[in-house]
Amino acid sequence: MKALIQRVSRASVRVDDQTIGDIDQGLLVFLAVQHGDDQRQADRLLEKILNYRVFSDQQKKMNLNVQQVNGGLLVVSQFTLAADTRKGLRPSFSSAALPAVAEQLYDYFVTRARLCHQPVASGSFAADMKVELINDGPVTFLLEVQ
Repeated sequence: MKALIQRVSRASVRVDDQTIGDIDQGLLVFLAVQHGDDQRQADRLLEKILNYRVFSDQQKKMNLNVQQVNGGLLVVSQFTLAADTRKGLRPSFSSAALPAVAEQLYDYFVTRARLCHQPVASGSFAADMKVELINDGPVTFLLEVQ
């Protein structure tokens, strides 16, 4: 399971010209589910995201996590993160989980996130989404768990 996290001043996701999720300061989480991922990986990745220190303390060092700054999470499904880009000029998505499995784990991840942290907003699985963000820094990390 992979997550591309971006520290944001604000972020939102729209489907059919309707805003379905938005946050102010926090983390935009692009989430990819791969073959073999399960709830254990989802739990570990969520724990890592909630505790990953990407926000500045008073000395301007990245020592604070999203919980410590009362930041939001905006979780958006992003199967393209599972792409294999090592060869050729077209990505291969053979490592991405099947849509039914991915949707179940995406929903599980969002539900668990809402139980552990607030506020949590989300996109719509497999929808054509428009994501807007102001990346603060910019600060972007790719997190993976096995």
